[in-house]
Amino acid sequence: MEVWQQDWMAKWAVYAPDKIALKEYETGNALSYFQLNRLGNKLSFYLTDNLNLVKGDRIAFVAENCLEYLLFFVAAQKTGVVLVPLNYRLTASELDDLIEIAQPKLLIHDKLYEQKVSQTEFSRNKLSEIFDITYFSKLLNKSNGDEFKSDFSINKVDEDHPIFILFTSGTTGIPKGAIYSHKMLFWNSINTAISLVINTDTKTINCMPPFHTGGWNVLVTPVLHHGGSLVIIKSFCSKTILKLIEEENFTLFMGVPTMLKMMSEESSFKTTNFSSLSYCIVGGEAMPIPLIEIWKKQGVLIRQGYGLTEVGPNLTSLHQDDAIRKKGSIGRPNFYVQTKIVNENGIEVEKNQRGELLLKGPMVFPGYWKNTQATNDNLKEGWFYTGDVVICDDEDYLFVVDRIKNMFISGGENIYPAEIERVLQEHPSILEVAVISVPHEKWGEVGKAFVVVKAPLTKTEILDYCKIKLAKFKIPNYIEFIKEIPKNDTGKIDRKSLKN
Repeated sequence: MEVWQQDWMAKWAVYAPDKIALKEYETGNALSYFQLNRLGNKLSFYLTDNLNLVKGDRIAFVAENCLEYLLFFVAAQKTGVVLVPLNYRLTASELDDLIEIAQPKLLIHDKLYEQKVSQTEFSRNKLSEIFDITYFSKLLNKSNGDEFKSDFSINKVDEDHPIFILFTSGTTGIPKGAIYSHKMLFWNSINTAISLVINTDTKTINCMPPFHTGGWNVLVTPVLHHGGSLVIIKSFCSKTILKLIEEENFTLFMGVPTMLKMMSEESSFKTTNFSSLSYCIVGGEAMPIPLIEIWKKQGVLIRQGYGLTEVGPNLTSLHQDDAIRKKGSIGRPNFYVQTKIVNENGIEVEKNQRGELLLKGPMVFPGYWKNTQATNDNLKEGWFYTGDVVICDDEDYLFVVDRIKNMFISGGENIYPAEIERVLQEHPSILEVAVISVPHEKWGEVGKAFVVVKAPLTKTEILDYCKIKLAKFKIPNYIEFIKEIPKNDTGKIDRKSLKN
């Protein structure tokens, strides 16, 4: 294995010591690159000398975005400790499942989640040390750091050594811990910078949750790698984000379609000055064309893409100029991303034919944490099997048809819910739609559509529309009107809850 030695903040502390690297919205506290590196050194000394952590030890977090969280990232690059961000929306029992997998030496939490953490088996049995994150705030602010004048001598790690263990959403069971390596961190940053033009002039805000790869690796780590500036906010608030885009002159903003929809519905949306934005980056789900057009009227173009926790995550990008012309596309692969589309026999398919998307390159993960079987099932000869059915058109643009696991068979025909959803989404009276499979005595399985309307609409009118747009076997047998489509923490349709 190649030995990697990455200390981004030490470099930027020399190149741009006075430049603001991070600013925390709630407190207004800010850190320059010099301060970020100095405090990162101090934290590294404390973790290794006082808490006796060594390279490879895990630190779990049940915390929202804050400066201290980012300081632990700096320390992870220097020491080789591994950050394990946990979803603070989970129950104590669900957290126990993840903690059991990761076996962290420390668990750090916000005051807000103290009671939840105290209810975990990890806490009750005192399996390791538990800290309120404010402990480190006080520690790092206790002195000016003069006692740590020399730089921390960073621990060298091999390229596949984890910097994060990131748990997947777990829609089919207990989540798997994806190893996010130092090598992935670097190559994802390079791919992202080439595609989205990230440099020292880049300024953005992160409102994505830190327990998801999007909260770290879509913009946060690439921007820090390239010496840009970040504002961090604990959670998304549409009104606040609009205000900050204008006040802080952000050059990029990243969100999921639901966020951009909520922002567009704010009374201040039409009066916000978006002139500093190059574009908005959208992930998680495809953004509806009407919403793209709403933002375009305000002078903001939309850049859509595709990513996975296990790979990248920034893998493809649809240029903002193609948002309408190539509607529904995830774009083309980023610079150092190899793709292959294969059928169920593993044979590569022709253009415009459906198949599973395979990915290869230096941004592919080394595997799942302590789960050899899952690793072998998904990673074969360097190719990651995404589980996504796609087609590639004549211009090499990729289109996701659906997840293989979402596909169902009705009367011998393969049905892809996402295909039906895209058709129904184009109906002028439909706001949102989700399609799942339900058992059927004759056909085995049939489709059921959950529909959110923005204007009066009947089931008969929906079925008549489907008859024009879809083959008969694809038309949902059941339609149910609901007030809201349930989403998971990454903004994707929560099909599991719809089936329950």
